[in-house]
Amino acid sequence: MEALFNSIDLFINSVLTSLGMYGPILGSILILVESIVPILPLSVFITLNFYSFGNIIGFLISYILTVIGCNMAFLLSRKVFSNRMNNILKKYSKNKVSNWTKKFGNIKLKYLVLLMAFPFTPAFLINLLSGTSNMSHEKFLTASLIAKPFMVYFWGYIGVTFIQSFTHPEYFIRIIIMLLVAYMLSVVINKKFDLK
Repeated sequence: MEALFNSIDLFINSVLTSLGMYGPILGSILILVESIVPILPLSVFITLNFYSFGNIIGFLISYILTVIGCNMAFLLSRKVFSNRMNNILKKYSKNKVSNWTKKFGNIKLKYLVLLMAFPFTPAFLINLLSGTSNMSHEKFLTASLIAKPFMVYFWGYIGVTFIQSFTHPEYFIRIIIMLLVAYMLSVVINKKFDLK
């Protein structure tokens, strides 16, 4: 099994080396596109940035581009899809989904941060629901700025140390601690700025 992962590691390094500086640029652009096109694997692009640039620069690039991409998707869904989505929901859902969307728009900042920080939450769905709801862009931006470092670190950390994450449970404990820190930070910011 370890030989398989070593050969995957060699393959990734050879692909990145053959692409040169275009590999990381392509990975960075794909992070932006992934926020709008949900079928692309964000975890792979973050891992490629960590491989290409190292932990610190790879983290910063992935974090900044993920926040920009999520906010692009929020604004796009707000400007383009909001009216269409509401009309479709009213026509076919008998207001059940429409009421759910309204409730999502009123979600507290701390819960929105937890949803965004959890690595397995579909970011595209959160972006779309937030954009089509009555949620303010300020609240969405604040939540994404707080939550995304934890999600990016998780995927970069797990991606780069894939084998070790299964043999060392302390890595997962660190991720749980990071989620708790994100939750506490969102509670403090919510109280200070009264973001509802």
